[in-house]
Amino acid sequence: MSTGPAAETAEGYVRFQLREHWPWLLVGAGLLLLLVMLSPILMPFVVGAGLAYIGDPIVDRLQRLRLSRTAAVCVVFTVLTLIGLLALLLLAPMIYHQFLALLRNIPDWLVWLQNQALPRLGVALPAGVQLDAEGLKAIITEHWTEAGGFAQAAWERVSQSGKLLVITVANLLLIPVVSFYLLRDWDDLIAWIRSVIPPRYLPRLGQMAGEADDVLGAFIRGQLSVMAAQAVFYAVALWLAGLELALVVGIIIGLISFIPYLGSIVGLLIAVIAMLVQTQDPSSLIWVVVIFGVGQFLEGNVLTPWLVGDRIGLHPVTVIFAVMAGGQLFGFVGVLLALPVAAVLAVMMRHTKQQWLTSPLYRAGASQPTLILTDLPPASDEPTSPLP
Repeated sequence: MSTGPAAETAEGYVRFQLREHWPWLLVGAGLLLLLVMLSPILMPFVVGAGLAYIGDPIVDRLQRLRLSRTAAVCVVFTVLTLIGLLALLLLAPMIYHQFLALLRNIPDWLVWLQNQALPRLGVALPAGVQLDAEGLKAIITEHWTEAGGFAQAAWERVSQSGKLLVITVANLLLIPVVSFYLLRDWDDLIAWIRSVIPPRYLPRLGQMAGEADDVLGAFIRGQLSVMAAQAVFYAVALWLAGLELALVVGIIIGLISFIPYLGSIVGLLIAVIAMLVQTQDPSSLIWVVVIFGVGQFLEGNVLTPWLVGDRIGLHPVTVIFAVMAGGQLFGFVGVLLALPVAAVLAVMMRHTKQQWLTSPLYRAGASQPTLILTDLPPASDEPTSPLP
């Protein structure tokens, strides 16, 4: 049934929608621009919101045990703090010893680089230049004037880095504060969001929110499990292979393994260089290659299918693009948000496609009814979580 001349044609439909909604489109564009401008200070709030989202199901379960919301949040924070301190006490000494080993090995690495690596690459150092302690002292003495200018520039850079360090520490201290208050008031926040959504949109948006919640939950649980499993596997395997920096390499791989192939590539390069410098025996690299081959097999055929599965539905190229786009737009915060936002956008795109196939703009001028895809369940009368 037609609703008037404005809805009789595709062009009229578009003009009608724009007249009705253009003020809200301007508000949305303004909010997006504001987020871009405030991106340098968003990190503690984004991380805090993420931690609150992760902790909300646990707090809800504790509330069912007759605990108040505030008491449940305190229990969750206490447990997470104890786990963090325990992990710090276990890992900090090992990382410290490996860092000392790294410092002790630097002179040997320089000698190996000068006497073996560079000659094999056909690179010759200038006459009189030696990559050892005495040689570096001679270089500094010879170019003292330039070194003084470099020292001044380095000091200015360190001063700037010091300010950045203070800001970073302040942001880190804000994270638990933001997380606590968001987690305590999470249900009220969701209720407020639901209250400002027009009632006619609640069923569809409730369905989309429920699917997005399922996708995000699967992504966070699965991806964190894969990252932890990879860190443990590579650290233990490289330690058994005799690599002194095995723990550091394993942690690096785990931290960046959310980007397809990047964690393994970076970890392989670091492990090959560290093992080659440590043993100066090319045959020792066989074990490194075997370990990374097994790790890639386990990640692609065991860890990811078992812990993540196909619930996220993001192509590897999409993942890489999302991470790069997030970093370009919002810096480090964008990198953190890239994959969760991409997973939610994938859900929105599926619903948008279904709406597009039923829209007057798509169906205008069609002689036959358009076949509508039914890959999504119909919207129910009652919205689902997290907009109940």
